[in-house]
Amino acid sequence: MITKKPNKLKILNDPIYGFIQIPSTLVFDIIEHPYFQRLRRITQMGFSNLVYPGANHTRFHHAIGCMHLMQKAVRVLRFKQVAISQEEENALYVAILLHDIGHGAFSHALEHSIVNGVSHEEISLKFMQKLNIELDGKLNLAIQIFEGNYHRKFFYQLISSQLDIDRLDYLKRDSFYTGVTEGNISSDRLIAMMNVKNDELVIEEKGIYSVEKFLIARRLMYWQVYLHKTGLVAENMLVNVLKRAKELADEGVELYASSSFKYFLYKPIIKDNFDDKTLEKFATLDDYDVLSAIKEWTNHSDKILSLLSKMIMNRKLLRIEIQQEEFKNQEVLTKVKEVSKKLKLTEKEAHFFVFTKRITNQAYQQEKPIFILNKEGKLKDIAKASDQLNIQALTNPVVKHFICYPK
Repeated sequence: MITKKPNKLKILNDPIYGFIQIPSTLVFDIIEHPYFQRLRRITQMGFSNLVYPGANHTRFHHAIGCMHLMQKAVRVLRFKQVAISQEEENALYVAILLHDIGHGAFSHALEHSIVNGVSHEEISLKFMQKLNIELDGKLNLAIQIFEGNYHRKFFYQLISSQLDIDRLDYLKRDSFYTGVTEGNISSDRLIAMMNVKNDELVIEEKGIYSVEKFLIARRLMYWQVYLHKTGLVAENMLVNVLKRAKELADEGVELYASSSFKYFLYKPIIKDNFDDKTLEKFATLDDYDVLSAIKEWTNHSDKILSLLSKMIMNRKLLRIEIQQEEFKNQEVLTKVKEVSKKLKLTEKEAHFFVFTKRITNQAYQQEKPIFILNKEGKLKDIAKASDQLNIQALTNPVVKHFICYPK
């Protein structure tokens, strides 16, 4: 009997780029792995769908889109006589595919709430190392590139820099799914203008306006989407729900949660005790665990937990005020006193409903420059090469302060 080998060189249909080809059997095996399939259950934009109802796309969409753009980048650079071997090409696809695999439930919102002091990049690396063992060392080079240890610096810049493949996909994708057209960058043109000079990833001079548009789009997407006031409130309330749940768990209070979620609620996880067992538990934790628990917690006997959970589930969020200056302590204290009286809570407990934080938006960091390659073969930082004054202005971080309190 002849056993037919499965076809692993599939084609996927993406609403933004059209058909995306899986470039190798190794990439196919990684996509099929449960670690990667979990990304289907983690939203790319947390609670942004409370503002933009279409923003329900996942980390899975984003990772596949990044891999597609990396294929284009490799083709462009090879066409410009940049030598990239078959092994390096595959490693680039694997590294960009797995760059976000360490994101936990609700992505950035719960990054330091579920696991303390371990970034999603560090968890991504742990997943890559585990997959590497399973795949007999086939990820060695991809891990080297991901960590920035490979001798060809521009490979790392394609994965992580101010004009990397990650940003080229998420800006275009988030703009598409939210309907915020200001973020719609020309990723095709930016990739077509890429080149390598002195081992640096650079953009050719004729692509300068595309880079300017990219930086401005990034700034506008931060204010309009990623730092939108309603999204900020919802994400901070989610953090507070988890904070309260952990307090109750520490006191031994019984909480409804899936087994993997319970593991992180009842056991404080830090860098030192993040072992293989923790990684396996983390690999089964996603948005569904958190949402189903919050839905159940709306009926919990703890007033703070149930009230915050109800507010999130029914989108009856806290009020938010944003301003340039810091809020005065007295102002915050007055609100805390009002809330503690109204909800019959202690002042410490009222802080779950009244809190202040700051947000920063810096579209361009000059310490990691985007270089423009002119016709003479010289490199110039975009902030100096641009004839637009606002690129220089984008290097200044804009800081704003906000306060949240019940309506």
